[in-house]
Amino acid sequence: MTKSLFGGFLLILAAAPAQVQAQPPAAPVPGPTIAAPPSNEEVRWPRPPRARGIPTALAAEAALEAISVCKADGYKVNALVTDSGGVPIALLSGEGAAAITQRIAMSKAQSVIKYHMTSGEVTARAAADATLMAQLLADPMIGTPRQGAIPVMIGTDLAGAIAVSGAPSGDKDEPCALAALNKIKGRLN
Repeated sequence: MTKSLFGGFLLILAAAPAQVQAQPPAAPVPGPTIAAPPSNEEVRWPRPPRARGIPTALAAEAALEAISVCKADGYKVNALVTDSGGVPIALLSGEGAAAITQRIAMSKAQSVIKYHMTSGEVTARAAADATLMAQLLADPMIGTPRQGAIPVMIGTDLAGAIAVSGAPSGDKDEPCALAALNKIKGRLN
């Protein structure tokens, strides 16, 4: 009897891998969205200050406003404010917002910085221009163009971008970015 129980146990173990393989894969765990630490060589490079942009306090206020406006509409978003070189000044992650949308917000902001127009305008132009679309897709900082980021202008100068990501589509993200800009625009100089 011991032999037959032991043999049955081995049969169950032999069948177990097939059962494990039949289960759907687990959802991937989101990784960090900030770049890896600099190499030893990079830390020896010159460290110029970030490019022209809005004050940190205004950037944080704008990001918080964007998240609040989207939250009132039922959307869980991340908001990013960059300087004129596309370097983040403020990145706020709304409660329950997907981590990957931080990276999407960065790609939207990079569209604004590179083309000096809203990311929605870049997206519309790319839809009508295969060459532009190919350039965007080949750019590792932009990739797929998406609506949801707007320029921050001081006079006629580009001072940065406000990007929002996490709503079901960019046409829902962009009004939150516009509300953020409207909240601070009277204090930009």
